[in-house]
Amino acid sequence: MSSIIQLLPDHVANQIAAGEVVQRPASVVKELLENAVDAKATDIKLIIKDAGKSLVQVIDNGSGMSVTDARLCFERHATSKIRQAEDLFSLHTKGFRGEALASIAAIAHMEMKTKQDQEELGTHIVIEGSKFVSQEVAVLPVGTSFAVKNLFFNIPARRNFLKSDTVEFRHVMDEFQRVALAHANIHFTFYHNGSEMFNLPPSSFRQRVVGVFAGKTNEKLVPVNEETEIVAIKGFVSKPEFAKKSRGEQFFFVNDRFIKSSYLHHAVMAAYDGILKDGAQPSYFLYLSVPPNTIDINIHPTKTEIKFDDEQALYAILRASIKHSLGQFNVAPVLDFDRDANLDTPYHYKDLEGETPTIQVDGTFNPFTDDKTNKHYSNAGSSFSSGSSSGSSGSNSYSSYKKPEPTASWESLYVGLKQDTEEIGMMSFENEEVTSSLFNDDEIEQTVHKTYQIHKKYIVSPIKSGMVIVDQQRAHQRILYEQFLHNMTVNQASSQQLLFPLNLFYSSTDMEIIRELQLSLVNTGFVFESTTEEHIVISGIPINSTESEVSLVIEQLLSDLQDGIPESSFSQNDTIAKSMAKSMAVKTGTYLTEKEQDNLVNGLFACKDPNISPFQKPTFITMRVEDIDKKFAL
Repeated sequence: MSSIIQLLPDHVANQIAAGEVVQRPASVVKELLENAVDAKATDIKLIIKDAGKSLVQVIDNGSGMSVTDARLCFERHATSKIRQAEDLFSLHTKGFRGEALASIAAIAHMEMKTKQDQEELGTHIVIEGSKFVSQEVAVLPVGTSFAVKNLFFNIPARRNFLKSDTVEFRHVMDEFQRVALAHANIHFTFYHNGSEMFNLPPSSFRQRVVGVFAGKTNEKLVPVNEETEIVAIKGFVSKPEFAKKSRGEQFFFVNDRFIKSSYLHHAVMAAYDGILKDGAQPSYFLYLSVPPNTIDINIHPTKTEIKFDDEQALYAILRASIKHSLGQFNVAPVLDFDRDANLDTPYHYKDLEGETPTIQVDGTFNPFTDDKTNKHYSNAGSSFSSGSSSGSSGSNSYSSYKKPEPTASWESLYVGLKQDTEEIGMMSFENEEVTSSLFNDDEIEQTVHKTYQIHKKYIVSPIKSGMVIVDQQRAHQRILYEQFLHNMTVNQASSQQLLFPLNLFYSSTDMEIIRELQLSLVNTGFVFESTTEEHIVISGIPINSTESEVSLVIEQLLSDLQDGIPESSFSQNDTIAKSMAKSMAVKTGTYLTEKEQDNLVNGLFACKDPNISPFQKPTFITMRVEDIDKKFAL
């Protein structure tokens, strides 16, 4: 019987390895940028086309490679970072697995140009699907250039798995930001389809964060600095008032390597306990330095997860250091029992002495004398003056006093008062007749109150067969959703103009999304006065929104679209309508007047689909009288 187990060819093994290493163009960007950093480059350029599907090129001025190393780097398990197994627990570099270049070359057209400083000529290698096409000597600058073209050209199924250019570009942007933030001493430039996206010269950590996210990032940063025997922490966290609903601007770096850690994230959130709104997420850019032998990096194919030896101590130190920074910069509330702010003296009154007011009274004035005497006293008057800060005093004449004419009979003042009081007491107040209907006119149950609000969450409306219980938040979401969807379809949205336009600042990544969705937002009622690389100016908003809700609405929209913008226009409009309806709908816990309750119920049942919210949740339930009777049955 012949054997059924056999060794796989190298090109097949490389394609299988590529499934772990290369998932999308962003994976190629990550591997090539990390190799450039490990080569001690001081200037790195990233050039992509079509979100990396057509081209990903990384050019650096690092150490370069010799002719032998240039050919050997494309072999599996070939690496210059480790020599023995013990080196895995003392890593100071990033790419050490030795599978990245071999995996990328197996699924793309790859071109490499490299030259060392001491060499006069460099090496130019072309590979297509793990096959060496050519290798020749060339005149090149010092450093290395990798150009990856036509990713997944020989695996159509994987290429069809890729998302739209917008989604893939966002992933590439994320990988670029992670490497650029971890190495502020390196000059990074980023080009997409011929346009310069970033130009980040060497700078401090704070300047690098501001350069990557632009806007008013510098205003919201609070520095964190703590050194212990276990870990050294430095970086920045955001002020609580700048917290967002999305978790986009949150970065952990351990030994200059970006990682993801829900455990450390919980420590940061614990430090903000009590000073953040529900659901808000702070931004943070934290750099942790730990001994290399206390962490295990090689537990995940992308090396974004790390196992620490003493996680509990690291948790406590991180939480305490952030809490200390927030309190030190007066971001967190502080209690001071020795100071009363009400007793503080304004600065311009600090050295002034108070003056005692003077009072002058005319002792000869008698209000009970006759009119002639009053007239005399009125003309004479009396003065009342008080000292002021300038020491001057003023006088005012009393107005003449006039005795009221005596009433012939004081009892006449009370004539008819008892009759009027009895009439008021006998008055009956009748409720208006409500003509609007919930379902059909014959089902209306005439009651004193048509609707009732329960626990500021549900609206109860009686009908002939029983009652309807409406969830006020879901109902309002359905109403707003259909309104926005109709406005975007018909392009007849109404706007209310703002007296003072709003200036809103966002990161470059968020600005890309806003510019792509600008037309759809205009159709919902927003009016954009201007749009720049860092901020937008809004001069008009939808008529059913308030000025204070604008930033929350756009922030919620960016959070909902962080996984990508739908390609079809209908899907885009549907996503925007859902997001805006969720942000602007009346929330649970909001008191509604009886008129607002009626409008909400009538508006719900005027919708095309009043049964469910835009998020497929029921908006109301009905309870028949028979169902209530069963509850009281013995």
